[in-house]
Amino acid sequence: MERIMLAHGSGGRLSHELIRDLFQKHLGNKYLDQMNDAVLLPGQEQLAVTTDSFVVSPLFFRGGNIGKLAVCGTVNDLAVSGAIPKFLTLALILEEGLGMDELEQIIKSVAETAAEAGIVIVSGDTKVVERGNADKVFINTTGIGYITDRLVGPDQIKSGDEILISGTIGDHGIAILSEREGLEFQTPVLSDCAPLNNLIDAFYLPGVKCMRDPTRGGVATTLNELAQQAGVSMLLNEEQLPVSPSVQGACEMLGLDPLYLANEGKVLVIAASDIADQVLLNMQAHPLGRKAARIGRVQEGKSGLVLLETFLGGKRIVGMLEGEHLPRIC
Repeated sequence: MERIMLAHGSGGRLSHELIRDLFQKHLGNKYLDQMNDAVLLPGQEQLAVTTDSFVVSPLFFRGGNIGKLAVCGTVNDLAVSGAIPKFLTLALILEEGLGMDELEQIIKSVAETAAEAGIVIVSGDTKVVERGNADKVFINTTGIGYITDRLVGPDQIKSGDEILISGTIGDHGIAILSEREGLEFQTPVLSDCAPLNNLIDAFYLPGVKCMRDPTRGGVATTLNELAQQAGVSMLLNEEQLPVSPSVQGACEMLGLDPLYLANEGKVLVIAASDIADQVLLNMQAHPLGRKAARIGRVQEGKSGLVLLETFLGGKRIVGMLEGEHLPRIC
């Protein structure tokens, strides 16, 4: 009998197969089949809706905690879909024995991050399970936003477009790994966990084709998704990838590739070539985008193929994440 494995939650190839072969098979419809970070719903006031669950371990890490992560993750899924985040529901599954001070710290972070993002908590639910039947706290959020005139999505991507990212990659993944495994680096790695809607407001221009936040599965998996959905090929430049020295050193020590590490405060942007320079300058003028970089371009070629031009001048295929780099990353 085939069974669920940790890798089914990685955001990589097995996650996509699970969604396609089980959930879409039985639940598919014109809304679910949009397969974007948020679904666009019709009506007099067009709404965007997204939902997410958070099981990160540990609950507290350098740069945030599960409460901050829950708000950021949902806000960002709305914002990269071109929506203005407005409302949030918050549901918590608590394990018997959780410290009340820990819970209050988490909820305080939820409130502070929601205020920073300009989103309002409008509904919630709490359940408590017996000791040993959960891991302290699991959170589910649903976000609702208003659709703007930002028509972004994979269907807009064309050959010649530029690929940008708002900052260094892999920070969240290494922050969680170092906290979980007790690894010490000369310069501690902080999670990049942050709400991105204000950054997006600052850099967006007509001609921005598509935006995504590269969380589970990292930049590599996200670009594979987009290349497949758009029916294009993409070429990345290894020299242009922004990676902090601490993350690079950790990856070399642990045998990890920063392209596959999770990010929780970065946005991938695909923009028309004639506005890419200005979008990049707008990003770099914002506190969350100071290390933004151009990392590649969209090109003609085999549909769904993502290539990396290496430091040595050769090219290699960059596929989707296989297996599970690090479970319970978000």
